[in-house]
Formats: sequence, C-alpha cells, structure tokens
Amino acid sequence: MTCEKEKPGILKACLDKGKRLADLVEYSKDSIVSKTILDKSVGIITLFAFDKGQKLSEHTAPYDAVVQVLDGCGQLTIDGEDKQVSAGEIIIMPANVPHAVTAQEKFKMLLTMIRS
Repeated sequence: MTCEKEKPGILKACLDKGKRLADLVEYSKDSIVSKTILDKSVGIITLFAFDKGQKLSEHTAPYDAVVQVLDGCGQLTIDGEDKQVSAGEIIIMPANVPHAVTAQEKFKMLLTMIRS
C-alpha cells in the first residue's frame, strides 16, 4: 500500500474510504516510523509505530496533545510520572508539560495536536 499525499497536508490513503488506522503505518526494526494523516494550521494528526525499545526523549510542546494507542503497549512519562498505556486507551499530554515516550514493546499510537 502506498500512502502518498494527494494534496498538501492530507494523506491520500485516507480520502474517500475508511481505513484501519493501525494498518496505515508499519513497524520498522530498531526505528520509530511516523506518518502525517492531516496537517493544518489548527492542528496535526500523526501516526507513530515504535519498535520495542525505541524512545522519544523528554520534550515539551506548546499545545495539548491527545494520544490514542492503536496497538500494543507503551509508557508515557508526563511531568516526571510514568503512565502505562495500552491499545484502545487515550491520554492527554498537556501543553508546556515535559513528556517522553518509551516503547517497552512494539506499539502504535495516533497523536492529535491542537494548535490553539
């Protein structure tokens, strides 16, 4: 399956028919794969696939971000507190609060960041 963009900011594979989110991004050995679904001035929706052991180091973002776990389990560290998340769960990372992501096993997540 190719997932080329048809027009700026919109993933072509998601136009005109339903898709299973977890199928739109593949795992890659020793890597983190990201794929932007929608990128607009008011927000961005991005899929991530983390191989076991991969991490996003602690950082902050100026906007609230919603994480929906699609497959597997992961650990989010939000303001120094570890939070375990599993497929089907949702958690919010508040704006301007330090957070990090650790893949204790393979997992996929959808990140929705609202820019306002």
